[in-house]
Formats: sequence, C-alpha cells, structure tokens
Amino acid sequence: MAEHRPQPPQTARPSLASASTVALSHPDRVYWPREGITKQDLADYYARVWPFIAPFLLARPLALVRCPDGIEGPRFFQKHAWAGMHRAVRVTKDRDGEEILSIDDVDGLMALVQAGALEIHPWGAPLADREHPDMLVFDLDPGEDVAWPAVVEGAREVRARLEQAGLSAFVKTSGGKGFHIVVPLAAGVGWEAAKRFAHAVAEAMEADSPGLYIAAAAKARRGGHIFVDYLRNARGATAIVAYGTRARPGAPVAMPVAWDELDALDGAAQFTLANAPARLDAISVAPARDPWAGFHKAAAALPEGA
Repeated sequence: MAEHRPQPPQTARPSLASASTVALSHPDRVYWPREGITKQDLADYYARVWPFIAPFLLARPLALVRCPDGIEGPRFFQKHAWAGMHRAVRVTKDRDGEEILSIDDVDGLMALVQAGALEIHPWGAPLADREHPDMLVFDLDPGEDVAWPAVVEGAREVRARLEQAGLSAFVKTSGGKGFHIVVPLAAGVGWEAAKRFAHAVAEAMEADSPGLYIAAAAKARRGGHIFVDYLRNARGATAIVAYGTRARPGAPVAMPVAWDELDALDGAAQFTLANAPARLDAISVAPARDPWAGFHKAAAALPEGA
C-alpha cells in the first residue's frame, strides 16, 4: 500500500500572486517534505494572507530563517544581505553601519519566498523610527513538563496585568510551544522604557507564582515553569510575524486568535499551512471575526513611571 502523505494546502492562486514581478525558480522545490509543501504553495499562501500580514511586516527591520533546501536542509539566521538577493529586499544601514533588511511590497515578500525564508521575524519598531517600538511582545515559553492549560492561563494572566496598566493585549499562537501576547504602543516610547516595563511584568508574575512562572532566561531553571520572555522588547530583538510560517515539521503558522478561542485550542502549532487558508477565508467573509482588526487603533502609552 502506498504511504499516505498529508496534502499540501488547497487554495486557488490569488490574483495578487500574479501581480508580483518576482519569478520563482524551481517552484516545485519542497520546503516541508513530510507535508509535501512546495515553494509555490508557500507563495500562494503568502499571496492569500497578504492583506492580513502586510501591516505587521512592511517597512520594518527583519531577521530571517532561510532554509533554501527546505526544513530538513541547512538553515541560516539571516540579518544581512546575501549573494543573489533580489532587489525587492531592501538594505539600509543602521546607526552602527550594520545592514538592515526590509521589504516594501508583495514583490519583497515573494523574494523572501524565493530565497527560502521560511520564517520572518520583524523588529518591534518601524524602519522609519527604529528608536521607538510600536509594540511590546511577551513570549510565553513553557518547559517540556508544563501542561497546555497552564500556558492558556498564563496568557490570560499577562492580559489581565496589561489591562490593569491601561494597555490592550492581543494574542497569537507562536507556531511553536506557546503564545505571543502583543501590545500596540503609542508613539514616543523608548526601548529602555519598553524593556523595563516588560521585565517588571515578568518579574511580578514570577514573584506571585514562583512555582509556575520564571523571568530568567536560563534554561536550566525552566523545568516545570513558563518562561515569561520579555527580552524581545530590546532594540534589535525580533519575534515571528503574525500569520508567518515556521520552519518546523507540520508547517505551523503563528496565528492571531481571539481571547475567547483559547480554550478550544489544542496547542501552539494548531494552525498550519493546510488549515490557515480556511480560517482566513472565514475572516474575509465576516471581517468582524478578525481578532486583530483593531490592533493599531488600540495603541496606548505605557503608564507613567513605567
């Protein structure tokens, strides 16, 4: 009997994909072998998700995980230009002369697909104002022996603490093991203040529940704990983009979700390239169901003294 293989995502190729001037070489190259997902499938997904992902991706400094031969081949954490890079991927210089990568349009995203960028990690600040983050990210990273319901409750606790501080909190699955709780920030917040505030939240959670949460990065101490990772709120730190793919088995996607959906989730890798298009189709038909529709309008300043 022939081996059963999961089917790649079944989506009609959106017209946006044909609007790109980037030609995909070897579109049948398999990026996720077990799932049979090819370069073309990834391009089709990003064309489909473009209206959702663009506000969180364009004109922001980027770090990439490139896997030109798929997830089972060599991978590169890419922050600088590479040989043969498409001109749609922009290069600017940071204040120290280091290169910064960014994209401006769908051509840039398709150029990343062509280059095997299976993960896209933006900064928490726009390219035009790199000294002032416009979002905070709390990454809940559970130890191997932490039950999933505890991670769900951890996300709710982060939300409660943020709302007590007058901030809005949005949540997405990470496509890995936990959640990212993301806070839109009003203009003018500096990196030091952002990191200091996020660190204080993490330390308060550890102080109140030392048997469950930990604010230290040391992996040796994480057994049985959820690491409340506040370190993504430093200048140059990054987090997986909302709706972005992960270079992991199963082809998971970091998916924005509503707070009232958390109890129905089985894990952080529940949304994949196979099932994400159906979710996006449902949101397109009923925009009120988009859990992150009001993200940018909810931007607020950090509390005074933070």
